[in-house]
Amino acid sequence: MAEHQLSKTFPVKPKLKPKPRTQKQTPESKYWSSFKSQQIPNLISSITSLTFSNTPSRPFAATHSASLTIFSSQTFSTTTTITSFSDVVTSASFRCDGLLIAASDLSGLVQVFDIKGRTPLRKLRSHSRPVRFVQYPFADKLHLVSGGDDALVKYWDVAGETPISEMRGHKDYVRCGDCSPVNSEMFVTGSYDHTVKLWDVRVADSKSAISINHGYPVEDVIFLPSGGLVATAGGNSVKIWDIIGGGKMLCSMESHNKTVTSLSVGKMGKDSGEESQQYRIMSVGLDGYMKVFDYAKMKVTHSMRFPAPLMSVAFSPDSSTRVIGTSNGIIYAGKRKTKEEAEEKKDLGGFMGFGTVEEPEVRALKSSYVRYFHRGQGEKPAEGDYLVMRPKKVKLGKHDKLLKKFRHKEALVSVLGGKHPGNVVAVMEELVSRKKLLKCVMNLDTDELGSLLMFLHKYSTVPSYSALLMGLTKKVLELRVEDIKASVTLKGHIRNLKRSVEEEIRIQHSLLEIQGIISPLLRLAGRR
Repeated sequence: MAEHQLSKTFPVKPKLKPKPRTQKQTPESKYWSSFKSQQIPNLISSITSLTFSNTPSRPFAATHSASLTIFSSQTFSTTTTITSFSDVVTSASFRCDGLLIAASDLSGLVQVFDIKGRTPLRKLRSHSRPVRFVQYPFADKLHLVSGGDDALVKYWDVAGETPISEMRGHKDYVRCGDCSPVNSEMFVTGSYDHTVKLWDVRVADSKSAISINHGYPVEDVIFLPSGGLVATAGGNSVKIWDIIGGGKMLCSMESHNKTVTSLSVGKMGKDSGEESQQYRIMSVGLDGYMKVFDYAKMKVTHSMRFPAPLMSVAFSPDSSTRVIGTSNGIIYAGKRKTKEEAEEKKDLGGFMGFGTVEEPEVRALKSSYVRYFHRGQGEKPAEGDYLVMRPKKVKLGKHDKLLKKFRHKEALVSVLGGKHPGNVVAVMEELVSRKKLLKCVMNLDTDELGSLLMFLHKYSTVPSYSALLMGLTKKVLELRVEDIKASVTLKGHIRNLKRSVEEEIRIQHSLLEIQGIISPLLRLAGRR
């Protein structure tokens, strides 16, 4: 008896399915999308720089117009505003202990402020042109590094208000710089002369240790956490260099459409897994895009669009806060909930004096309880339960039942009367595999042939179906030409089919013309 059992029957489905337009969101895209964005408006002019403090509270500073504003990373509210500048503030940097902050402006002055008192403790005057960047070295409370439009880089003794050394080597404006995360006496600077130079203050003649050519005016440069790699931004490209290997370029990313203005590096803040120890480069540009770059795999992992040109970006050391500054004075601040915050929220009742809020315990079900035998389908199995899977009943449509009985023509006619073109194509593909499609076409009467021609008129030019339907259209015209000539209704269907095919041919010619225009431009862009 087992030999005569029929095999399982499944409903027919189209083999060629159209691909979804929207790509499936990756785990990393979900991570970056989890930063809930909040606008901080009403800041004057463009946000020229953003920087975070290394203290546990993680405040961040934003420079805009002739002001320096410090925000809380918890509530995004203003904590301190410093306005004792005579010109536009260009850069700011927290000291490693978070008690002092240094800022530079277009007047060529570098000032050091006490965050609590908002009073300038030191004023460093030596640059003859606007100062574009200033930064405290890693774990160094006594020195500062600055660079400006006079093409000079200065290493300052903050207490004495005097430059210890003056580095000459750039031939144009020095616009950016960064200090090494592993050595407080080494730093890099980027200039509009297309070069990035590595400096060591221990070198007596004040010459650069390494010089690399980015190829465009350099807008920003940062050290990567290892201290052996440097990322540079200029033009529409972001490049990574191995300074330990003598300044060798490792990769180049050109995903922005306009000039890249700022870079930042941060660690993936996932709680567990391999990605919890991986770092990402964030870049922003005048095209309004923020790109996240995985430099280990050499690819862009996330992209986000903003409604204005972006000027600056920063990422908190604890991976919980991301801030982006725009050209119209708006900061887009995003915060991601951490485990500590969730626990604080859970223990809110304990702080208010009502004890810790705990979830009610659910008693384990036993076979001696009546509720054990009244469980529904939604009940989740316990760890030691043995699961008995019930096979799902396969629901067959009318055309599937007819195909099961080998009534091919009736199956084709029934599905032509439906509203799902995918089912029609699936039945036709099944009939092709059974070598019965042309026989069914020959046996159709006038009304059924009219239904088939109407379907071909609507869907023969659809890309996902055209491979099968265009060939079927030719066969229908060859096999049923006499019937079509004898019927006025069928002639009307053929005219409609001819018009749709001619329109599709016209569209294809237009697309080929556009492709011919774009192809040379793409070749030129690829050479660059």
